[in-house]
Amino acid sequence: MSRVVVTGRIPKPGLDILRRAGHEVDVWDSEDQQPREQLLEQVRGADALLTLLTEKVDAELLDAAGDQLQVVANVAVGYNNVDVEVCRERGVVATNTPGVLTEATGDIAMGLILMATRRLGEGERIIRSGTPWQWGMFYLLGSGLQRKTLGVVGLGGIGAATARRARAFGMNVIYSSRSQAPRDLELELGAHRVDLDTLLAESDVLSLHCPYSPATHHLLGSEEFAAMKPSAYVVNTARGPVIDEAALVEALQSGQIAGAGLDVFEDEPEVHPGLLECENAVLVPHLGSATIETRTAMATLAADNAVAVLAGEEPPSPIR
Repeated sequence: MSRVVVTGRIPKPGLDILRRAGHEVDVWDSEDQQPREQLLEQVRGADALLTLLTEKVDAELLDAAGDQLQVVANVAVGYNNVDVEVCRERGVVATNTPGVLTEATGDIAMGLILMATRRLGEGERIIRSGTPWQWGMFYLLGSGLQRKTLGVVGLGGIGAATARRARAFGMNVIYSSRSQAPRDLELELGAHRVDLDTLLAESDVLSLHCPYSPATHHLLGSEEFAAMKPSAYVVNTARGPVIDEAALVEALQSGQIAGAGLDVFEDEPEVHPGLLECENAVLVPHLGSATIETRTAMATLAADNAVAVLAGEEPPSPIR
């Protein structure tokens, strides 16, 4: 029997997989993040860790777990919280949960696009606050999407899912990516690859779907916002630090861009106070994968990864 530590609450089907495989399961069963010192104590003697994106998986955590640790199964597609190189050095397999949250996150991205361009957040705040209003030809005018251009940064699974939704709304698609997308995907989306400068200049809506890394830290800052159309919108469902939030606040307040929709934040769960003052910013609390079906699929895939490694098998989704 191996000891599996689950660092936060996950849907029961994921725990069931671990227990059916005969493993001892130790769960931090709370929605609140576990204090670091308590986490370091919990992981001692663990053969496997199922970690959430709120946990920093670094040398300190691996040292606390001990030499018997075999696998870190991150319950997320992004893994900027996991020091993959340190895991490799220790002979610990690191895995993530790609694919299963693609459609749910694409839905959120499209929802943010609609909320930002049609000023839906502003409208709801007016109704809920009891502010007097009446219909008028120029009241809360937003921007339509038909025949506008969606610029996608990172045409992976989630970027492509967002582009498909945008196409259904009549948008054209361009993208910037480290590598050329498959030709059949480009044909399906009517998309073509451009450099980032062109993407910034031509996009009416810019949607971020790139992984977070040192290369993408503050990918969008003052210079990039200045290069965009004043009528353009930015949407981020990737990772918060891809955007320099202070620069974004300045761009929103000055009218350098028209609006933004954010599901992730630079210092999450903290939000830049300037964003809270921007009526043209739609802000939601990291809900990209927040459906019952998706979170369950994430938990079961992470559990499958852990069980496979503990059985001496190749996991379904290792981090390469």
